[in-house]
Amino acid sequence: STYLPVDEADQAVLEHNRSVPVFMAHGMQDPVVPYHWGQESARKLRRFGFDVEWREYAMAHSVSVEEIQDIGAWLTRVLSR
Repeated sequence: STYLPVDEADQAVLEHNRSVPVFMAHGMQDPVVPYHWGQESARKLRRFGFDVEWREYAMAHSVSVEEIQDIGAWLTRVLSR
């Protein structure tokens, strides 16, 4: 699961890193990090102009094979640019 406290992020840092693509994933049954924190972080980063790929999975606070495969596919796409 992932989230970014965007409200606390430095505006200048955000502006200088907009070209960095972002992969964010979250378990929909995560009891540790609230699901809506991840969703809202992705929305805010998009509003700042970031290219965010958001994925959600039917799991708790863990990693799945599907998520690892999605990260691998995303990295392959991003690094081939």
